[in-house]
Amino acid sequence: MPDYSDSSVETAFERISAAVPLGWRVELIEGEISLTPPANGEHEEIVSELSGQFRDHDKRLGRYTGIGLNVPGASETGHVVPDLVIAPKGSFDDGEEWHEASSVLLVAEVTSDSTAERDREKKIHGYARAGIPVYLLIDREVAEVTVYSEPSGDEYTQSPRYKLGLTIPLPAPLGFELDTAEFRVGTSRRAAWTTSRSARSTAATAPG
Repeated sequence: MPDYSDSSVETAFERISAAVPLGWRVELIEGEISLTPPANGEHEEIVSELSGQFRDHDKRLGRYTGIGLNVPGASETGHVVPDLVIAPKGSFDDGEEWHEASSVLLVAEVTSDSTAERDREKKIHGYARAGIPVYLLIDREVAEVTVYSEPSGDEYTQSPRYKLGLTIPLPAPLGFELDTAEFRVGTSRRAAWTTSRSARSTAATAPG
């Protein structure tokens, strides 16, 4: 990667964004530039199913993938591209690349190996600071869904977790039940999580 050490992080972000291959995602999260390769099919199937359930609930809602949002960050601003953004139709009807998040009702992220840590930790702060009412985290690595709501400062005050496969309630302003049984997570990924959890449990109970 080119050396941009003498540039501001925003300038470096713009240069890298212009240079990455098609399909790669470049984000500025908590003052750090993050690059994400194109998602795999399982990831996109979950995003598609999630989008469809929102459409079935209320056809007045816009369902946006690949839309850029400005969120407050450790640098002057953050630039993020959530896996799915829910907002009233027409919210982004302009020629801008990056948009304010004032009209956003929900953002959703589906974890991948390369994004899980950012999705679970760093992105929460920017979404909360932006006042986005609901952040839905679908964590494939642990087969769980976390529903973050009621933003306050740089955190969400509510964050119930559910196992994938359950029907889960989404709080206002959405207010409907999401069927996560339709989110297909591969058996190899589930097996890896089960093995990892078992190993951690064994280590925790082993005599010192």
